[in-house]
Amino acid sequence: MDTILAISSYFKGEDLLRSLKREGAHVILLTEEAIAHEAWPHESIDQVFLMPNLSRLPDVLYAVAYLSRAKKIDRIIPLDEYDVEMAAILREHLRVPGMGISQTKGFRDKLIMRELTAKAGIRVPAFSPVVNHAEVADYMTRVPGPWVLKPRLEAGAMGIKRVRDQGELWPLLEQLGDQQSFRVLEQFIPGDVYHVDTLTYQGEQLFVSVQKYGRPPLNVSHDGGVFTTLTVDPKSAEAQMLLQMNREVIRALGHQNGATHAEFIHGHADRQFYFLEIAARVGGAHIADLVEATTGVNLWAEWGRIELALLRDQPYQLPPTKQLYGGLLVSLARQEYPDLSAYNDPEVVWRLHKKQHAGLIVAAAQADRVQSLVNQYVERFSHDFLAVAPPKETAAH
Repeated sequence: MDTILAISSYFKGEDLLRSLKREGAHVILLTEEAIAHEAWPHESIDQVFLMPNLSRLPDVLYAVAYLSRAKKIDRIIPLDEYDVEMAAILREHLRVPGMGISQTKGFRDKLIMRELTAKAGIRVPAFSPVVNHAEVADYMTRVPGPWVLKPRLEAGAMGIKRVRDQGELWPLLEQLGDQQSFRVLEQFIPGDVYHVDTLTYQGEQLFVSVQKYGRPPLNVSHDGGVFTTLTVDPKSAEAQMLLQMNREVIRALGHQNGATHAEFIHGHADRQFYFLEIAARVGGAHIADLVEATTGVNLWAEWGRIELALLRDQPYQLPPTKQLYGGLLVSLARQEYPDLSAYNDPEVVWRLHKKQHAGLIVAAAQADRVQSLVNQYVERFSHDFLAVAPPKETAAH
């Protein structure tokens, strides 16, 4: 029986675990003690192993090597962004197929990601490493501000600082001390942010879904508000441009199999698309639920099927798809478990049940109906539920 080790520092990926079990795999979950109580699908998990902290390399390496003495591990799947590098290290150490450390760096380290894609001729915001101060000063004289100072290894908008001028940057770097080389400085480009979610099998992109954020995640993270994202017409000119750019990014980084989540920005000033970042995983913030509601494709489940098809040297076939327009809304809530029953339009197809959060998905055959509902619901969410918390600087472990 094929044995799959799934690693997760956060509670997510339940549908991937279920998919693996349905396909006849032996499923092992390695997660942290702090989230052991979450609603993991234990009926689809054969073994659960808990550790205090999955970011401690020697401890995780020893533990997984010990597990391998009794059960040969055939595939290792990281469910969260922060487990991608650990999975790569484990694969290389145990000689398990899949992305290794060097390739993984292109999906985790924003500086390396920038360098590889820029070298491939893909348009990216002008950037600079934060290593040599003379080079940083030269960059700021050549590239007009404002800029953003980004952690090279964090996920999403965590830890990102807006920088208006040189006078703001140097005190920030002084505060960072020895951590400043783990940052990248890049030009801030005002614009509309899009995300492209993809399933790739043996280098061929079999499924791609394009959405547009209502407000850029950086704005929501820093200023608060209701997070929204909406389906982009796949036949539109913007979608076609993003599909091509997404193909080029995936090709430049050498990704062959599994799920990716990429983000692009359409600059307000020059009306050009720029590549922002990509992750070798399913998108977070319930984006996978929106994709499933509008296309019928469960990104988590299909990622699991792709891994098993590769392992078994079998062809992979995407399930039948549909095409609706959809919108996702999520916000922090003042209430412990918000009551969403008043949001009862027939287009509401999913509701979030999560402590201190409100969220729902609407789906319809008409894009304008979805846009109208999202506009109404953003105003209602702001009145009924919205709470604001300071942005996270780093992920908690």
